[in-house]
Amino acid sequence: MKVPAMIAAELRRLTASKMGIIALVALVCVPILYGGLYLWANQDPYAKFPDVPVALVVDDDGAPSTASDAAEGETVNYGEDVAENLIEGNAFDWQRMTADEAADALRHGTVDFTVTIPSDFSTALTSAAGDDPHQARIELETNDANNYLASSMGTQAVEKIRSSVAEMVGSEAAERLLTGLSDIRDSLVTATDGATQLTDGANTAASGSATLADGTAQLADGTAQLASGAQTLASGAQQVSDGNRQLADIADRAGTVVQQATDALPQVRSDITTLLTDQGLTQDEIDQVLAKMDPLATRLQDGNTTVQTAVSKVDQLADGAAQVASGASTLASGAGTVAQGAAAANDGAAQLRDGLGTLASGAAELRDGLASGVDQIPASTPDLRSQQADTIADPVKVSSDKVASAEDYGAGLAPFFAALSAWIGIYALFLIVKPISRRAITALHSPVRITLAGWLTPAALGAVQMVGLMGILALTLGFTFNHPLGTLGVMVFASATFAAIILALNVWLGSVGQFLGLVLMVLQLVTAGGTFPWQTLPAPLAALHHVLPLGYVVDAMRQLMYGGDLARAGSDLLVLGIWLVGALLLAMIGVTRMTHRRTLRDLQPSLIG
Repeated sequence: MKVPAMIAAELRRLTASKMGIIALVALVCVPILYGGLYLWANQDPYAKFPDVPVALVVDDDGAPSTASDAAEGETVNYGEDVAENLIEGNAFDWQRMTADEAADALRHGTVDFTVTIPSDFSTALTSAAGDDPHQARIELETNDANNYLASSMGTQAVEKIRSSVAEMVGSEAAERLLTGLSDIRDSLVTATDGATQLTDGANTAASGSATLADGTAQLADGTAQLASGAQTLASGAQQVSDGNRQLADIADRAGTVVQQATDALPQVRSDITTLLTDQGLTQDEIDQVLAKMDPLATRLQDGNTTVQTAVSKVDQLADGAAQVASGASTLASGAGTVAQGAAAANDGAAQLRDGLGTLASGAAELRDGLASGVDQIPASTPDLRSQQADTIADPVKVSSDKVASAEDYGAGLAPFFAALSAWIGIYALFLIVKPISRRAITALHSPVRITLAGWLTPAALGAVQMVGLMGILALTLGFTFNHPLGTLGVMVFASATFAAIILALNVWLGSVGQFLGLVLMVLQLVTAGGTFPWQTLPAPLAALHHVLPLGYVVDAMRQLMYGGDLARAGSDLLVLGIWLVGALLLAMIGVTRMTHRRTLRDLQPSLIG
């Protein structure tokens, strides 16, 4: 009996009765129903989020506005703004409730979670402008008894609310800051102009002070020379005064002698008269003698008058010389004081020149520093500041790209559930398909033909299952495939590989092997990396991921379905080929053993059928 004949005989056996046909059709449809229904239910759950009921409680009392252009008494209510944005965004079925209503709805499962904006929400958001800054709160309450994933959804929703509120408030704060910087820049421009004028004035003053310093230096030199000349003059005048005083003293003594001589003339005349009388001269003779002496007396009197006049003039000269000497001394003293003052003025002028030079240098540094500050604060407009504030509030934009892309959540799960459906379909077929024909074992001694016939029957039925599942995925659910034929080929090849594995288990272990096929399905369910990355598995299960075939089927389907790395899909198929060949060889060895010797276990009826 040849392989096609054995396959045909097995198919006739399976379709010999209506119940057999129904059973066969039902088992062929198992992977189609499993994979199709699960992926249909989970095709795009995110698109259904607007139908998820969520309670929204807004207790915000508002707060005074901190905007620079806000009118007096103007208030803001960020809680109401957030509520309006949430309801308009339609991310969930937001239902505004009171706190008591929300708690009751969450407890009875009417809503999946609640979001509460407390009364001090706006106050907290504006507190950064005051002396008691503190964070605002958004309160999330969940009930895992309703749905655990709803709690996770609520956490993500609140985080998005927090991010959007932080961006909104941050944008407003940044715009106020930028407006303040713009005002500072305008003030710096004004200050720079003033500093420029100050620098120009300081340079002019410094130039004038240098000229003044030069003049005061010349004045100091001139007054020093004047003081020196005045001192010399005072010394000479003093000498002249001293000489005149000596001359006046001599003149005074001479005048005194002449005056005494003049005053003595009457007494001399009387004495001469007496002497002449004593000599016996007559009065006439005496008169003659006296007459001869009278001109001498007259000349003496005239000389006395001249001498006294001269003495008076010499005295006046001495007094004048003394006054000149005194004046010269005073002049010398004043000239010294003037010289000292001029020197002090020169020092002051030099200090003033140096100080104004420092002032000019400092003013220039101030001007340059202010100008640099102006350059470092870019000029802006209200529109530009608004754009800058938005950028500061949300500085990072995530630009994402995908090397290979699944169109939605269901498409992302399709490779895993298609692969798992292939295993389940083959496992179900072996509930009614005989792994090995015992008649063939008895009649034939060809392990290869017997094994191929036992493998090709479920493999062919598995191919029908995969074609049906592919039709559901592509036509009913509308999933797109970058390589549809390649994807179908992987599914059929995977089904054939799984058929070889379960065949080998049945050949060697019978009903126990069939049960181990169920155990292997469970192991691969958790190790294939179909949902979470396999790296999140515990170490023993992660090791099994690299050994068991289901993970390679999932990876190959992903590469072909999403447009990934075809070479990587080829490597996955190579591993599946190794499993296929190895399982068939193992089955052939088992069939060989059965053709040469039979055991009592081989004659016992199967626990499964």
